[in-house]
Amino acid sequence: MAKPSKWVERDKVKENVYWPNEEMKSRAWVHDASIYEEASKDPTAFWSRLAKEGLDWVEGWSEVYQAKPPHFKWFLGGKLNASYNCVDRHVNTWRRNKAAIIWVPEPLGEPVRTLTYMDLYREVNRMANTLRKLGVGKGDRVGIYLPMIPEVQVAMLACARIGAVHSVVFSAFSSASLKDRLLDAGAKLLITADGYYRRGKAINLKAQADAALKDTKVEKVILVKRLGLGVELEKSRDYWWHELRDEAEPYCSPEPMDSEDILFILYTSGTTGKPKGIIHETGGYLTQAYWTTRWIFDVHDDDLFWCTSDIGWVTGHTYNCYGPLSLGATMLIYEGAPDYPHYGRVWEIVEEHGVTILYTAPTMIRMLMKVDPDLPRKYDLTSLRLLGSVGEPINLEAWKWFFEVVGGGRCPIVDTWWQTETGGILISSLPGIGPIIPTVAGRSFPGTKHLILDEEGRPAPMGEEGYLVQIPPFAPGMLRGIWGDPKRYVDTYFSQFGPEYYFTGDGARMMEGEAFRIIGRLDDVLKVAGHRLSTAELENAIASHPKVAEAAVVGVPHEVKGEVPVAFVILKAGVEPTPELERELVKKVDEAIGPIARPERVVFVTDVPKTRSGKIMRRILRKLLRNEPLGDVTTLMNPEVVEELKSLVGYRGSRGASP
Repeated sequence: MAKPSKWVERDKVKENVYWPNEEMKSRAWVHDASIYEEASKDPTAFWSRLAKEGLDWVEGWSEVYQAKPPHFKWFLGGKLNASYNCVDRHVNTWRRNKAAIIWVPEPLGEPVRTLTYMDLYREVNRMANTLRKLGVGKGDRVGIYLPMIPEVQVAMLACARIGAVHSVVFSAFSSASLKDRLLDAGAKLLITADGYYRRGKAINLKAQADAALKDTKVEKVILVKRLGLGVELEKSRDYWWHELRDEAEPYCSPEPMDSEDILFILYTSGTTGKPKGIIHETGGYLTQAYWTTRWIFDVHDDDLFWCTSDIGWVTGHTYNCYGPLSLGATMLIYEGAPDYPHYGRVWEIVEEHGVTILYTAPTMIRMLMKVDPDLPRKYDLTSLRLLGSVGEPINLEAWKWFFEVVGGGRCPIVDTWWQTETGGILISSLPGIGPIIPTVAGRSFPGTKHLILDEEGRPAPMGEEGYLVQIPPFAPGMLRGIWGDPKRYVDTYFSQFGPEYYFTGDGARMMEGEAFRIIGRLDDVLKVAGHRLSTAELENAIASHPKVAEAAVVGVPHEVKGEVPVAFVILKAGVEPTPELERELVKKVDEAIGPIARPERVVFVTDVPKTRSGKIMRRILRKLLRNEPLGDVTTLMNPEVVEELKSLVGYRGSRGASP
């Protein structure tokens, strides 16, 4: 193990401000702050240079950027293939025998699998030919419902190779959630597995998938044998992955794709009950994935990069697939839970494999910090040289523990802000430039620009909270639309302040040095363990119970998960609340969305606060649960209900902590 380096230095003037030392600067890909000024002078020329330097193109573009607000395009006329850029070009170099993916299974007795870039090349080509043989072509949608096993990256890259559009669904989502997404995307084929392990339990994924397929357009199912559960195959529909793979031809010519051709659709929660199918195209997305991975995580050929996100989220897409693989990097993926079979599992993996870059969520940091704050000290973590945080704003206590205990006070922490819609990180610090400030995400990535606006659309004063927006030219990896719903795209992202302002839905403050401190969501979307969940989706699930008249869901702070849902439920006349009914409602949420959305608490009420027009005032429900001042409630349609709610939730005004 190399001798640990002190990668960061404390600011001699300002407390809690850290800068890269000379050793960090000399290693970092970017160490000169003039990059920001260079990029801001001509962002389109800047991104054009990066696209040429980072990726292999079949044909160059005739126009770098075209905008008809709120719509825009990048690298018009350019052609490339994402699969080629992630696999083929590396097997033509010394990297052919370099590890691409190191897969760690949850059961301790199972062997680790390593796929070199040559191994990955073979698997992707054979699966691409398999998809073509089963009738999948350019533009067809393929659903992927897989756990964290290497076949998920193979499936994504195989789709990209033939120009099919993949839509990955989180494997812990319910069959109802899977069905909604398959229907909306019009998927004609599904790739799933017989099952996977989670905290020692064998999860039957095939049963979940089967329940979702009725009335969809899915014609064929490819099944990975992960557990050997002895599942039954439906004749003429279901096929084993390994059998098809062995029969497939070893080479599949990559399809030249227009830069603006769709690479994937990824569903995310919005303020309505229906998930949004976020569209990401090929050229701009891959350019942004490549350069944010390279510069923000400072990835080199001797690094082992571990992003702990599941592939079902955008973090998994960009930093567990397209970003590292387009670089030719080595990445580690882990099948199981971070606290199983013991709380030191994460640190054990870091030590055993020599992980150098660890990118994870504040939820995991807080969970592991809570169970045993000194546990990481029992492992050799000196291989780590850079840490990253993603998914939600990180609190100061968790930041300091991550920095001092896990990183030994020597690893910079890149606190990253981005969204499913942005495709890649857009606000962070560059580790070779800094500064690294706890709870401050950093600056806009070079070539992008963000502002803080007040409710009137005016720039908010320095240090004051407002709405975070992005202004043109929009980053190349940004979404191009919502699948099948162009109006929703405009209404959701460009109606608040006009077509020249992408509305993020997040609150933030501008700090010194053009850095941003992210506050969190401002709309009716929860961030549970870093995952976005729509309050409307949860409310619809609860209200589907025949005994429920109405439901209102809000989020409250949680010391581990960041935020958890609490449901206020109004029952139909004559129905009495019981513990059994509460369990039934929780089960409804499990079935409709998945355990990740399970309410922390169900409060049975006679009514909820509403405006005179009948709109539920979730703001007041949140304040009640958080023991914050309620403000004037006399303008409500039913102000008397507030006193009842105070008693039910144990409201203590602005004193005391949240329940």
